[in-house]
Amino acid sequence: MQKKQNVKITLAPLTGEDREQFILDNQRAFKYGAMEEFGLRDDHYEEDGEIISRQTIENCIDNGTAYRIRENGRNIGGVVLKIDEKTRHNHLDLLFVSPDAHSKGVGYAAWQEVERLYPETRVWETCTPYFETRNIHFYVNKCGFHIVEFFNCRHPDPHDPETGEEETYEEGGGMFRFEKQMPGR
Repeated sequence: MQKKQNVKITLAPLTGEDREQFILDNQRAFKYGAMEEFGLRDDHYEEDGEIISRQTIENCIDNGTAYRIRENGRNIGGVVLKIDEKTRHNHLDLLFVSPDAHSKGVGYAAWQEVERLYPETRVWETCTPYFETRNIHFYVNKCGFHIVEFFNCRHPDPHDPETGEEETYEEGGGMFRFEKQMPGR
């Protein structure tokens, strides 16, 4: 097994000029993850062959704080957060790493940088599809999140505007909700 190097990651606020590429890079990363899991038989698309729709990404960016994950001046991923300064219960909406940079410690280094930028956070929350075993491993085993809920056809997400629509959770599908309680906060 190859030893991972210490990765020096920075988070740069998303600029308007980079918004379109951010969306395309996000879709590419999510599609790659699904292809790794399911191959060409994947049917978990939101729209036009995309695992995550343009509208979903745009809504996250428009209602959150978006950053580019950068290494040596190069964009290699992105993150979108919703920060609630009053409750300090913050949400990780999106985190993606370019497939070329997978398994090099980039995602974990980016997450550490997020925690450093928001030290007042009491609780972090995020969700990931049930089939994204790579993400589940990352959030639970690397970042210290705990699975606290499983949304599915028998237990829909009450905050999801599409809940109630039959295609929200295809047979056997669903989303895991994770939380990370920050110590001493």
